[in-house]
Amino acid sequence: MEIKKDILWRVHLCFLLICALGILVLWKVVSIQQVHGKYWVGLGDSLHLKYLPIDAERGTIYSEDGSMLSTSVPIFDIYVDFNAEGLREKNGVRFKENVDSLSYSLATLFGDKSKAEYKKILQQAYRDKERYYLLKRKISFSQFQALREFPLVRQGRNKSGFIFETRDKRINPYVLLANRTIGLSREDSTKNVGLELTYNNLLKGVSGQRLMRYSAGAYLPVEGAELDPVNGKNIVTTIDPYIQDVAENALMKMLVDNNSTHGTAIVMETSTGKIRAIANLGKGEDGTYTEDFNYGIGKRTEPGSVFKLATLLSLLEDKYVDINSIVDVEGGAKYFYGLRIKDSHLGAREMTVKKAFYTSSNVAFAKLADQFYHNQPKKFTDHIHAFKLDTLSGVDIVASSGKPVFYKPGGKYWHATSIPYMAHGYGELVTPINLVTFYNAIANNGKMMRPYLVSAIEDYGVTIKKIEPEVLVEKICSNETLAQVKECLKAVVDSAHGTAHRVCYDTLYSISGKTGTAVSALNNKGYNKGNKIYQASFMGFFPSENPKYTIGVVIQNSNESRLVYGADVSGRVFKEISDRLYNHFLSKNMFASRINPDTLTYNYYGRRSDMSSIFRYLDMTSTDSSSGGYWRDLQVRNNYAIMKAPSVELPKSVTPNVLGMGLKDAVYLLENMGFITSVSGRGKVINQSLVAGATFKKGQHINLVLN
Repeated sequence: MEIKKDILWRVHLCFLLICALGILVLWKVVSIQQVHGKYWVGLGDSLHLKYLPIDAERGTIYSEDGSMLSTSVPIFDIYVDFNAEGLREKNGVRFKENVDSLSYSLATLFGDKSKAEYKKILQQAYRDKERYYLLKRKISFSQFQALREFPLVRQGRNKSGFIFETRDKRINPYVLLANRTIGLSREDSTKNVGLELTYNNLLKGVSGQRLMRYSAGAYLPVEGAELDPVNGKNIVTTIDPYIQDVAENALMKMLVDNNSTHGTAIVMETSTGKIRAIANLGKGEDGTYTEDFNYGIGKRTEPGSVFKLATLLSLLEDKYVDINSIVDVEGGAKYFYGLRIKDSHLGAREMTVKKAFYTSSNVAFAKLADQFYHNQPKKFTDHIHAFKLDTLSGVDIVASSGKPVFYKPGGKYWHATSIPYMAHGYGELVTPINLVTFYNAIANNGKMMRPYLVSAIEDYGVTIKKIEPEVLVEKICSNETLAQVKECLKAVVDSAHGTAHRVCYDTLYSISGKTGTAVSALNNKGYNKGNKIYQASFMGFFPSENPKYTIGVVIQNSNESRLVYGADVSGRVFKEISDRLYNHFLSKNMFASRINPDTLTYNYYGRRSDMSSIFRYLDMTSTDSSSGGYWRDLQVRNNYAIMKAPSVELPKSVTPNVLGMGLKDAVYLLENMGFITSVSGRGKVINQSLVAGATFKKGQHINLVLN
């Protein structure tokens, strides 16, 4: 009996415990669902749902004429959700019916796999129920358009499982053109360069958001849960593609021909400060030249003789000298506090300040600066500061290492030789853009303009901000000083002994400027013989009387360079650029000034079309008395041309008269008639071996003598 009670007691206790546990479980279920339901649902969503950013479309960088310099094109990553309901309904009949035609279409479009390989891949992913299978990465927009019309894909995302992820790829349609200035746009925007870095916040826009659900090891986008991005703004640069192309070609030609290390060419619009072109080329390890660094804005070097303009301006403005003052250069070599400064040509004695400038005497400017500023060095450095040569140029682009370096009087690095060395371009570090801005102020009648690269900011084609020219210094010197300085700059080219005369004088327009040849240390091994190389510079503007463009060219030569001097290297680049710009923008006809009234009569004979083209190009008045025919007799007098058909139309078996014709026309005419032509001399035909009017046979030889 006792045993029975003991067993029943235990059974009842277990029953009560089970009931209590059941009640506890039931209470917990109610508590989780009703009391803490929102918390647990939110926690579950946080583990499986998250917002991921959607990149905005990056803005485009344009030239001022509307050409695209840097833009974004869409590329697409293709994913497939093989567990999509529409794809698997009715035992996957939709997938099975379309897999063959889809595989064929994919193989045809991409050409990287056969139809059988694509079918095998698709079927395996379908069996494995892949939720976010990467089918293809970085396909173009045209491929994307074609893919959307493929079997199965065209039925939409829910039925096909195809998911398209859009990204942007940055391209520069002009490739090398101003590449370092336009810049590079990378995924890590902190590694951007050029305008892509400077204006990154405007260009990148505002990212959107997309809700993604984590499932089967991958995040899948939740349909309809997106916050659209705000696309980036467009920027319009001051770059002119034609001028940029001219500058880069001229610079490239000299670097290659002279085996130079690197160089830059900057073209600035004189009246506004707009940078119309900035070419930067450096030699790579493979020997090719690319835009590897912004040498024009970021490279600081000792400027050499182009800095003498600042010294001259200071001396004239302080009225210590005028350009007719006499300075003794003491044979072209002089010691200054134990250090020797010499000219490139020895033997000279007394000369005017003007001649010292256009012959680029180092001794003259070192001596004058030391004479007047040695005991008041701050007065000289204050001039340099007033000329903005020791400060950042203000150009609207981020460039490393671009701040000039000038030592201060009384500072750690200031010595007795600082003034004479600074006076002729040593002991300071200046960027080309600073020098171009300074020279441009002289060209612009003393008004210094801020150099700039961006003229407008646009949003969907509407200008939301226009950047206007900005004056940095209203007048950097007096009109009297300005007139003297301009006379000296013009003499550098015009004077028979000017350092740029031989290279730049032969133009139909006037050039003002200054050459510079600075000695640089090879691999920082000092300036000893064998270690030094030369930096060639030319800073100037044209036309001298009414300047439109200011151009600065700085080229670092190598120890293998054939040419080293500023005029021979950078001066030639300057002239090639200025010739092209003058012809294209400033003169309807570059050669028009060569056509002067001439009372002599000239007779020619040639093709009608060629003559007409020449007259249009030369803007010469002409008349044509005949309406048909291929050839014309031509008479020119007093810049007036009269064309007429040959007086006698000779039969094809009769020798024509080719006297006075150019070689091209004479050979064309004779060989089309069946002659075999031989030629001696150059110029125009002055004699032909067969008399005009004589009969001939095809294949007969005729000899032409040119003058």
